[in-house]
Amino acid sequence: MFDILDEIWSTARRNKLRTALTGFAVAWGIFMLIFLLGCGNGLINAQENNFNRFLDNSMMIGGGRTTKAHEGLPEGRSIQLDDRDINTTNREFTAHVDGVGAQVEKQGVTISYGDNYFSGGLEGVHPNEEQISKVKMLHGRFINQTDLNMQRKSLVLDDSQAKELEPHNYTSLLGKYVNVGSLAFRVVGISEGDKSRFRSSVYVPFTTLRTMYNLGDQADNIVFTFHGLETEEQNEDFEDGYRQRINSNHSAAPDDESAIWIWNRFTQNMQMNRGISFIHTALWIIGIFTLLSGIVGVSNIMLITVKERTKEFGIRKAIGATPFSILKLIIIESVLITTFFGYIGMMLGMGANLYMDATIGHMKVNSGLFEATMFANPTVGFDVCIEATMVMILAGTIAGLIPARKAANIRPIEALRG
Repeated sequence: MFDILDEIWSTARRNKLRTALTGFAVAWGIFMLIFLLGCGNGLINAQENNFNRFLDNSMMIGGGRTTKAHEGLPEGRSIQLDDRDINTTNREFTAHVDGVGAQVEKQGVTISYGDNYFSGGLEGVHPNEEQISKVKMLHGRFINQTDLNMQRKSLVLDDSQAKELEPHNYTSLLGKYVNVGSLAFRVVGISEGDKSRFRSSVYVPFTTLRTMYNLGDQADNIVFTFHGLETEEQNEDFEDGYRQRINSNHSAAPDDESAIWIWNRFTQNMQMNRGISFIHTALWIIGIFTLLSGIVGVSNIMLITVKERTKEFGIRKAIGATPFSILKLIIIESVLITTFFGYIGMMLGMGANLYMDATIGHMKVNSGLFEATMFANPTVGFDVCIEATMVMILAGTIAGLIPARKAANIRPIEALRG
């Protein structure tokens, strides 16, 4: 075995350029596959972070504007959701709808504590907002049903808002009263801030906010969780039936899709998963073709090697070398070149991904109002790297097998004549 390795090493030293070009093709194929997969994972992870801010099996409903005349009423009417729509959702869609809540919002409010203040808005919500919007409580609690029933002046800040009011020890705000305009609200909880969405509002009970601003039975949005809708067709059927029923509450045409808007996070997630699957497939196809270029390079170089060493192989066979020994020599040379340079390509690809992770791996776009993740954790699992390298080694073996069989079948007399 050591004799074979020594012979392969001598051959590589005599043909430095040829060996280097072969190795470069192999290393480049592995490097590009791992690098492309890392870039793709960075984009995919970023999109998952941006879309993972809400519960998948949830919907948000809002009022729109009619586009069709109906029951003697003109098109272009603005639809305002109200308690009747909330009750309809609660009572008539129990087969699929779970907890139902609503939202109402008021912007341009000043929240102050002592000499510190910030301007933002109030978002009146139900308790299910914590689950649907994945609000992570750091201290205290979220708005509860008792707050709604008693129309309490309860308030939930996020940690960045709390730090605006009490920079030194923001957790001390818990249980204290802050001024919301001219009214005093008690801070019942502090949540983790979410800079990835356009929101500077604080949470208050839905009923409290409506009473404060004399909004009657109005609701800006209806939010609820659902179950039993597993396919896109089932979700579309539910949305059509729900839209027709809510439209009828406002004398809008049953098929008017603009009278209300429906944001279905489940179907949105399905569409995102299809997009992610497409990106994954495209990256693998590009990577595989890059690997193929390396495999073709190995095969071509080994064919050239056999051509150059035809006379040598003829002499070997003439003095007693078996076809298997020649076959083994060519295949081992092919495997060694592929393995060595494939390992180099794998390490360079992993290094490039780690560098991306350290530099732009958590890149965000900050508009001053919100942050959006653009690139997150652009790395590839070690198992994928090993699998790609093993595929390259196997392909290198196959690539070397064809010229090796040709070399093993050379007739000594023909080789010497050539």
